[in-house]
Amino acid sequence: MGFDWSVLVISFLVFVLGASVGSFLNVVVYRLPAGLSLLRPPSRCPSCLTKLKPYDNVPVLGWLWLRGKCRYCSLPIAPRYPMVEFLAGCLFLLVFVVFGVSLKTPGYWVFMSWLLALAFIDLDTMTLPNPLTQSGVILGLLFQVLLGWSAEGGAGLAQGLISGFGAAVLGIWVFDLVQIVGSVVLGQTAMGGGDAKLAAMIGAWLGWKLMLLSAFLACLFGAVIGVGGIALGLIGRRQHIPFGPYLVLGAGLALFVGPQILDVYWQWLGF
Repeated sequence: MGFDWSVLVISFLVFVLGASVGSFLNVVVYRLPAGLSLLRPPSRCPSCLTKLKPYDNVPVLGWLWLRGKCRYCSLPIAPRYPMVEFLAGCLFLLVFVVFGVSLKTPGYWVFMSWLLALAFIDLDTMTLPNPLTQSGVILGLLFQVLLGWSAEGGAGLAQGLISGFGAAVLGIWVFDLVQIVGSVVLGQTAMGGGDAKLAAMIGAWLGWKLMLLSAFLACLFGAVIGVGGIALGLIGRRQHIPFGPYLVLGAGLALFVGPQILDVYWQWLGF
């Protein structure tokens, strides 16, 4: 049996689509926290403000062609730009491989895009903008409605809406409780309000079980990296660190391997 070139072509196109979305996510990460328009002006060098040519904006390859420097002023272009594009392309391809040709695939492409933008914005600014978290909740609820409708019609529509809304509310409650308890124990603000809204968004997309798993994984990663950073002298004991990226990482793992993790957990408990 010969090699199926159509699989390679489709995979390449999916990756290119994701990388192109990643290029726009770079714009979102830079402009949204600054209160700038996402559409105007067109892409330009942040140093010399020269409008970029279409061939300068080719995802990943454009940065390589330019050797990481602006064509016009020769100042360095941060390697994070192609990294975000490459990561988005890989995530789009992974979603396609896992979920195939189904309603879930374009939905989870949107979910991954929102998560990536929020993670990098939180890394840059220690904030999780309301326009992204709130729109993410709404899109997650719409996604649950569409999934329910496609599976069971009107009954599934109502069930999807109730399930997504309940998980979103639970996410807010859980993180508000963590914030209150943590602030009392530590004597300082333990977590920003944006983290609860991000948890609500994750719940709206993934449901309450995978939302709680995302939160657990995020806390686990945060604890390991935090303790390791303190031990190595890279992080101060009272230093604030963004929690959003850990939640995003937890949500990504919950999406792709969450059901398997939960199955192992329930088997371990004897259920």
